[in-house]
Amino acid sequence: MTATSPSPTAPWTTAKPTALLVLADGTVIEGQGVGATGIVQAEVVFNTALTGYEEILTDPSYLGQIVTFTFPHIGNVGTNEEDIEDLTPAARHGAVGTIFKADITEPSNYRASKHLDAWLKARGIIGLSGVDTRALTAWIRENGAPNAVIAHDANGNFDIDDLKAKAKAWSGLEGLDLAKVASSGQSSVWNEKPWVWNEGVSELADADVAYHIVCMDFGVKRNILRLFTGLNCKVTVVPANTSAADIIALKPDGIFLSNGPGDPAATGEYAVPVIQELIKTDIPMFGICLGHQMLGLALGAKTEKMHQGHHGANHPVKDFTTGKVEIVSMNHGFAVDSKSLPEGVEETHISLFDNTNCGLRLTDKNVFSVQHHPEASPGPQDSHYLFRRFINMVRENKGEAALSER
Repeated sequence: MTATSPSPTAPWTTAKPTALLVLADGTVIEGQGVGATGIVQAEVVFNTALTGYEEILTDPSYLGQIVTFTFPHIGNVGTNEEDIEDLTPAARHGAVGTIFKADITEPSNYRASKHLDAWLKARGIIGLSGVDTRALTAWIRENGAPNAVIAHDANGNFDIDDLKAKAKAWSGLEGLDLAKVASSGQSSVWNEKPWVWNEGVSELADADVAYHIVCMDFGVKRNILRLFTGLNCKVTVVPANTSAADIIALKPDGIFLSNGPGDPAATGEYAVPVIQELIKTDIPMFGICLGHQMLGLALGAKTEKMHQGHHGANHPVKDFTTGKVEIVSMNHGFAVDSKSLPEGVEETHISLFDNTNCGLRLTDKNVFSVQHHPEASPGPQDSHYLFRRFINMVRENKGEAALSER
């Protein structure tokens, strides 16, 4: 294997290929098709998480991407209806393709309701198995996340030249506003509380509501909303293009800028002016992932496309406000350029993998954001305290005493 070309297939694969991954440079990687059939253009990334494949594949931040799992055995716990992360599963917002090393494992878990292969078909996700995913991962680390085409045909009939042309022609994620695709079509109220072992989920009672949070939905994950309701917050989810006046009219105690897919600069064309108006209101604001990037742009910083992005549940991040290092979940291919942060904006977190920016705050307002995913679905829960930090800002704004962050 060379630094410019991944090993095409795993050495044990002998059957006629029924699925292909064709990179923009013309590299063809063969394997066996799983899930949906068809052809999709997308960017290829790798995820290093050991668990949570269903949550990963339904994370709207992966829209427009093909997820390569570095963990070799996928499918062992099957799928269920409770671990879906996109808010509107009927629209099937999430990864468009996926790549595995081994064939899908038979489910062996009491929560499983459907085999992963059948679930992939139902969601329209094209899969490719029998690939040396570690070789592909090493290639991405060396060369960056490539544009590609993933194709699955049950009979193994492919027009290779056409697939190469499609992969080369795709413009990629830069300049692409996918938040408008992943966002809710209309406003809604979220009242589902965090999942509890052996009990499932319950709903927040009206009598227990203490605060009202408005979520600007760029492609929000369910577990983020659950953590808010777990802190007795009623959450109103509004589309990404909602005006500042309409958000203010909802009389929120706090405003949340959600995660989501695509190029933040493209989404920022309509979202940044709204966020700038909301900042002027002094309503506490908290952003995650794309919401972090949106806030950075609104404050005058710049964003940039990353070489390979950060995707996994084992990323070390340092919180300068506590001095502690946390292991966190990440899923992003763009980052805020820390060198572009203007005066009055403080860097609060950095990645210890590459020192890229992972958090910021306004020094004179209750406004902050993080690049990583503190809701941890999947992943460690080291950063759950950030939700309490935000609620403490809400409480401070209402003249109430702060809660413990832990």
